[in-house]
Amino acid sequence: MDIMETIKDQIESNRVILYMKGSPNQPQCGFSARTVQALMGCGQKFAYVDVLSNPEIRANLPAYGNWPTFPQLWVDGELIGGCDIVCDMDATGELKEVVVGEGGSEA
Repeated sequence: MDIMETIKDQIESNRVILYMKGSPNQPQCGFSARTVQALMGCGQKFAYVDVLSNPEIRANLPAYGNWPTFPQLWVDGELIGGCDIVCDMDATGELKEVVVGEGGSEA
């Protein structure tokens, strides 16, 4: 499977996936840490990919999503954005709505 197919498969196989530097327990940059904190506040499980230990994904995901930086949050196959967008959405309550999805906790 080529790297673009791998990325597509990851995004399609995980309702909520975060491409970040490090892991949720040990973020390797402040932007990833802030994004994880906002996501964890939603109370939903999410998948993640550490782009530091996956250099092919780190090199190719910006072209896949047409977004140059990390972290990148994807929900339901759609790119939500990076740290600033996620944190802004968290502040307004919109992030939780998007992450929890339709049907609330039953989703």
